[in-house]
Amino acid sequence: MKIHEFQAKRLLAEYGVTVPKGEVAETSDQAADITARLGGRAVIKAQILAGGRGKAGGIRLVNSPGEAREFAAGLLGRPLVTAQTGPTGVVVRRVLVEEPLEIAHELYLAVLVDRGRARPLIMASAAGGVEIEEVAATAPEKVVRVWVDPAVGFQPYLGRQVAFDLGLSGEQVRAAVATVGALYRLFMEKDCALVEVNPWVVTADGRLVAADAKVDFDDNGLFRHPEIAALRDTSEDSPLEVEAMKAGVSYVKLGGFVGCMVNGAGLAMATMDLIKLAGGEPANFLDVGGGANEERIAAAFRVLVSDPDVRVVLVNIFGGIARGDVIARGITAAAQAVGVRIPMVVRLVGTNAEEGHRILRESGLSITVAADMAEAAALAVKLAKEAAR
Repeated sequence: MKIHEFQAKRLLAEYGVTVPKGEVAETSDQAADITARLGGRAVIKAQILAGGRGKAGGIRLVNSPGEAREFAAGLLGRPLVTAQTGPTGVVVRRVLVEEPLEIAHELYLAVLVDRGRARPLIMASAAGGVEIEEVAATAPEKVVRVWVDPAVGFQPYLGRQVAFDLGLSGEQVRAAVATVGALYRLFMEKDCALVEVNPWVVTADGRLVAADAKVDFDDNGLFRHPEIAALRDTSEDSPLEVEAMKAGVSYVKLGGFVGCMVNGAGLAMATMDLIKLAGGEPANFLDVGGGANEERIAAAFRVLVSDPDVRVVLVNIFGGIARGDVIARGITAAAQAVGVRIPMVVRLVGTNAEEGHRILRESGLSITVAADMAEAAALAVKLAKEAAR
């Protein structure tokens, strides 16, 4: 789960990290008022869940409340197109209005999971303000990596190592140790997937300030943090993804025409590979989970067929925990309730698969039962192409 920059900075501030003074505005008049309270000059930053805002014109230094009003009015309620949003962009619903900083140098700082070493990684660089991937590719020697033993936790000497490698000295070292430690505590205590500050700036008077912030959370840990889950902004999600989230299924919209419903992420990936191999394009990733009940199956199916791009539905279920008859009843119930007019191909094996096949065949719906995955994918692609003619 991602949150907005202003939300991330509030979390950082709670953990003792220095962030710029600022407030959120939802109207251009509010942006002007906040700018006046900040002394007449401010940085206006569009708040969307995507990077590349500065290059796309979503961030600007303004020198008066009137200029703040004008710039905010040009952002709010309009889509901002960045390298990460796609061509349609994302509608800006709020802006962050912050005090301007006199920047002497820009750094990079993050805490993330190193899956290869199975432990948290503190990553830093003296080349902040740009994408860390770009720095790693063009100047890998500028990327500082410090791993934390999760059994021991963060120790001050690790923060000092980061500070010295970044060329900091004196009081800045103490401030850096405190900041790195705060980011690590936030990362661990809130079940984060990433805590990133870019740029982490050294101001003209020597302070270390988080000029930007990005915090992503592990969805699997959100049940422990209802206060974090409440920060989710669904306005930038597709309606189908929001509905799928409420139903408790994993769904990602893709650009193809074969709608997939599968139980298990690995099986879902294999199913999409087979669709591609058969000459088709998957319309989505949809994993109903290993222990899905009839209600979840029905809810997932409604999400699937609500996508206007879907020409055929391919259901690929291995009934280990999930029973074939439960899956079949969920499919037929949802298809009848929605009034599906497109063909469906079902590959169903495992527990109670024969009973599931009987339910599907006797449903009176346009359902073809396939013997194996390759046959199911090939048939689904064939039916989808025929439907497009």
